[in-house]
Amino acid sequence: MKILILTQYFPPETGAPQNRLYEIALRLKALGAEVSVLTGFPNYPKYEVFKAYQGKFYQREDMDGLDVHRAYIYARPGKGLFNRMLNYGSFVFSSLWVGLFKVGKADLIICESPPLFLGWTAVWLKRRHRARLLFNVSDLWPESILKLGLVKNPLLLKASTWLEEWIYQKSDLISGQTQGIVADIRRRFPQKSFFWLKNGVDTAELFKRLTSRNWREEHGFAESDLLFYFGGLLGYAQGIDCIIEAAMQLRDLPQVKFVIVGEGPEKERLMQLKQDLRTENVFFFPGVAKAEIADVIQAMDVGIIPLRKLDIFRGAIPSKIFEILCLKKSVLLGIEGEAKALFIEEGKSGWAFEPENAGELAALIRQIASTPEMLQEKGENGYRYVRQHFDRQQIADDFWEFLNGSIPERCSGKKQARNSVPGYNP
Repeated sequence: MKILILTQYFPPETGAPQNRLYEIALRLKALGAEVSVLTGFPNYPKYEVFKAYQGKFYQREDMDGLDVHRAYIYARPGKGLFNRMLNYGSFVFSSLWVGLFKVGKADLIICESPPLFLGWTAVWLKRRHRARLLFNVSDLWPESILKLGLVKNPLLLKASTWLEEWIYQKSDLISGQTQGIVADIRRRFPQKSFFWLKNGVDTAELFKRLTSRNWREEHGFAESDLLFYFGGLLGYAQGIDCIIEAAMQLRDLPQVKFVIVGEGPEKERLMQLKQDLRTENVFFFPGVAKAEIADVIQAMDVGIIPLRKLDIFRGAIPSKIFEILCLKKSVLLGIEGEAKALFIEEGKSGWAFEPENAGELAALIRQIASTPEMLQEKGENGYRYVRQHFDRQQIADDFWEFLNGSIPERCSGKKQARNSVPGYNP
């Protein structure tokens, strides 16, 4: 089976979709697929094209045996909607050109969303290649941007809703990152075939990334310090304000410190909030490469994973949770719904607090600081849970079986039921 993965985000960028798509591509290749990737020049999260790729319109490269085609993308730093739309729109058209004239024939196109607009390119390439289209949804657009208040223009929202529904109708298969995403789309398009393409972790690979480096000592933290960690995109959706506000309430506990590692559009504002609240127990650090993440997490005691208190996030499962739990660290989860049910109630790998509730977060941290022996038990629980339910190789094996049962010319004789959702329990 020849598979083309169409995505705006891919390594050497770091981030959840980049890591997930790279890992699934490698595993599909190992299972027998011919995998190509059509992506943009790396520029995320600073929206600056990496130096090695600047000044180019198209480049083809080999990445660990993957045939990677890179197309031009407009990237300029700035928070404005206009800049962001140019970023998305430029890749929509450049990827269409590269997909039409540079990429070989595919049996299946896997398109990553968001951005939603890339689905337009995917539909045209589907027609050109006479391929099947699997639309993989990591975040529900335009619902998310509407509820986050990032776009308020009613005409733009109406057009985005029309585009969303048109892409789902043109897709042969639909996958979603969470059960909540799958359920939402399935309710509107029950005739489609679905797969829960969940995030996961490669335990062995993550432990291989650990070095003898002592990140805690390097950055001036004592062994007796209790480090609460947030790592990843510092964006609108994360609700990181509550961490800094909780830190203000915990200034009487000198051993409790908060480490925030990452980049994003909210970083400057959050650093100003730290100054305004005089939270000297909060420490910001630049984002780190994938190879360094394990060393950073290993130096921490507890991972904090917040999101804003919006209904749209009740089905969210941030990918950062897997690496934290895999390294036997417990979590403080500020998310309601699916993630809480899986990792706190079932997996017993930490504690949950109401999203954006700094007082509740501070109270839980006081409890942890008074009984730190709880951390080891919660960490061990989380490690076992993610290994059992979120192993990347098992996810890839199930996905490969689903694809082979859904592409007629590649069927092995046992056809996948049209409306089944492997691994999904409504």
